[in-house]
Amino acid sequence: MIYLKTLLNVIDNSGAQVVECIKVLRHNPKSCAHIGDQITCVVKQARPTIMDSANSQNSNRVKRRDICRAVIVRQRAPLKRKDGSVVRFDDNACVLVNKNGEPLGTRISSVVAKELKDLNYSKIVSLAPKTF
Repeated sequence: MIYLKTLLNVIDNSGAQVVECIKVLRHNPKSCAHIGDQITCVVKQARPTIMDSANSQNSNRVKRRDICRAVIVRQRAPLKRKDGSVVRFDDNACVLVNKNGEPLGTRISSVVAKELKDLNYSKIVSLAPKTF
């Protein structure tokens, strides 16, 4: 369960490293987010910008203090699946997405929950190295 003011790790290559949840979308304001829910977040830590002298473009897409959307892909709270098994991850993690739900980054660095496949986030699942 992800509440407001929760810090989450970002597992894609969009440029952010840690974000803070400021709003849970499609729920009432006092509820918490679960795997597959979209949140609005603010970037707390970002990778340093890399300036290439040849084309002068930043490889990072987001910077510190940017407000963006994200999808929860892992949570520390135990998650009970339909088959009766209980899954718990080591950290809270998310992937930054645009308003259409497509990821901002081109790579995902670690595992994601397999519930995302049922929630129509197939692009995120296909970029991930493994679903658990």
